[in-house]
Parts: sequence; C-alpha cells; structure tokens
Amino acid sequence: MKILIDMNLSPEWVQEFKLHEIKAAHWSDVGGFDAPDEIIIEWAIKNDYVIFTHDLDFGTALALTKANKPSVIQVRTQDVTIKNLSPMLFPTLLNYSDLLEDGALIVLDEYKQRVKILPL
Repeated sequence: MKILIDMNLSPEWVQEFKLHEIKAAHWSDVGGFDAPDEIIIEWAIKNDYVIFTHDLDFGTALALTKANKPSVIQVRTQDVTIKNLSPMLFPTLLNYSDLLEDGALIVLDEYKQRVKILPL
C-alpha cells in the first residue's frame, strides 16, 4: 500500500508512515500546492496510491463520479497531529488493508471509523 498525503496534513506524516513500513508521499513533493482535488485523484489512481486527507471534498467527489478508485482515508477531527491520529490510523490501515487495495472510503474520528466500499 502507498499513501498520498494531502496538502492539509503535515509532510511529517511521510516519516511516520515510513516508521510503519508504508511508502508515502506528500502532495507538495509530487504536485502543485494549489492543484484541484480532481488532479490529486487522477494522480493517485495513475500511481496506485491511497489518499490520506482532512478534506471532506474527496468523499463527495467519489460519490458524484461513482469511482472505484482511489481509496481515501478521510480524517474528521480537529486535531490532525501525528500524536493524536497515529494510534487510530495505523490499526485501521492494518484491519482494512484489503479493502483499501480494492477501493474504499474510510472516515476516521476520535470515536469510530466508518468504511464504505467503492463505488459509493
């Protein structure tokens, strides 16, 4: 699994994923900072990445296009620090890795995780 970290999350996440032996790239290293979501989605599909974001628009884009890919992990919490999210994110990735490979939207918050199989 490869993770594409959206601009609204810290580039420090790249190192955190590396510590968990997951390849990751921050969008700022592969595309323009002002790229529209559609460009990010196209890049993720072409390069077989899962998008990790704090942006609610990706779920809407998946629903409107009825797309099978890319998978998206959407964080719905105010505290998007590594210290706060890491304990819930990495067990979720482990538990749902097969679904993420096939196409899924995972929404994470402090209290629960919701998993939806693509297309929505």
